[in-house]
Amino acid sequence: MLILIGGSIAIYAKANENQSILLLVLGIFTLMAGLFMLNTSLSSNKPKNDYEIKDEEE
Repeated sequence: MLILIGGSIAIYAKANENQSILLLVLGIFTLMAGLFMLNTSLSSNKPKNDYEIKDEEE
């Protein structure tokens, strides 16, 4: 959700005639925070250890 909000804020700030640097930075910051949260939630799963699986099969 933060990715969509940050992206839309950044696009709005860039598309406006009076480009607001503060609004653009806020949008990019929100976008990066959303990407960081997505990355931490996806990488929290521990990868399988193939060696343990092979030991169990033998």
